Amino acid sequence: MEKKFADVAMRKNHPEWERAIERGQELYHREKDIRSPFARDYTRILHAMSYRRLKHKTQVFFNTRNDHICTRMEHVLHVESVSTNISDALGLNSELVKAIAMGHDLGHAPFGHAGENVLSGLTKKYLQKDFWHEGNGVRVVDKLDLINTPRNVYQNLDLTYAVRDGIISHCGEVDENALYPRKEKIDLYGIKRAGQYNAYTWEGCVVKLSDKIAYLGRDIEDALKLHIIRQEDLIPLMKIASSHGQENINTSVIMHEFIVDLVEHSSPEKGICLSQEKVKLMDEIKRFNTERIYHHKKLEPFVKYSELILETIFDFLKQFYNHQNTLTDLKEKEWEPVTGDFYRWMLKYCEKSILPKEDWKVCERYENEKIYGTLDTEQVYYQAVFDYIAGMTDAFAMDAFHQIISF
Repeated sequence: MEKKFADVAMRKNHPEWERAIERGQELYHREKDIRSPFARDYTRILHAMSYRRLKHKTQVFFNTRNDHICTRMEHVLHVESVSTNISDALGLNSELVKAIAMGHDLGHAPFGHAGENVLSGLTKKYLQKDFWHEGNGVRVVDKLDLINTPRNVYQNLDLTYAVRDGIISHCGEVDENALYPRKEKIDLYGIKRAGQYNAYTWEGCVVKLSDKIAYLGRDIEDALKLHIIRQEDLIPLMKIASSHGQENINTSVIMHEFIVDLVEHSSPEKGICLSQEKVKLMDEIKRFNTERIYHHKKLEPFVKYSELILETIFDFLKQFYNHQNTLTDLKEKEWEPVTGDFYRWMLKYCEKSILPKEDWKVCERYENEKIYGTLDTEQVYYQAVFDYIAGMTDAFAMDAFHQIISF
């Protein structure tokens, strides 16, 4: 098979290689390390706490008692599989693709897009800005997730620019069908909304389209399992599929057909793209999923439930702000489940000067950026609360809610 993108893949011979592998600071070196910069990013994400929590975060359907419903972690692995298959066939750098795919959804809140909407409403009110999981994903890998180094101290992940860029650029619609990487290396914190810019690399473009391919079929499969739709509801979609030469609509068929079509039709000249026939089929499946699944009335109680839980947790924690005495006040409530966990989490991100002296030794093991400083303003504290809530799993948020209402 012709590796059509081999000459433009992000490898050492690429003119933008040095920019693509830039980090915030130089990583520690291991003797005889055989990994490339992007392979190091992959393993850092794989061992990150935010990645581990994805297995208990909602993808589309909240169902903590059904082991066969897709979780956020399973979706991430689907995207990794799809994007790696495409990358290998096109001759791109699959190590970069895998790292972006593994990290692309680390910024998701608990309860999926319902939770994201709740947090966005709260951040608009208290911080005058939107919460969006792509932007939060970069915040997670830059500021919040930490790694234990060989010196047994914790530092920020310091991922490469290309991987961080792929995380914040992975979403947004693909209405124009063909994706091309942007030419300029920009400040990622200048990106204010999903889809504002294309990815900086071809590899990032592949992950973006693979994200769409990965969820379309699986969402239909899960909706059938949960009786949100029935097999006969698929008849209109089957007719559409038949007109495109497909006899069935399921996860396997959808992934295979779109992957093969994308590999066949993409080129550096035409971009990462599908045929017009497959674009129409993808649009029809997305329209069906939106109308018959994502807006189904059975999901309305889940939306209200997630709103009640997340707003209750925020209202409970925001009351503890007391300027530079905040952590001292929280320390007095350390025995309480929610405030205690929040206090221990905050220790890692605040300046030593405002910590209770008995916890100074704990702080000394954390050499990460102290993003909350000395908690000078309510807005800084509110950001800390939002960061804490966004990192929760569904189950942890539910437990915190029940602990709050049990007092």
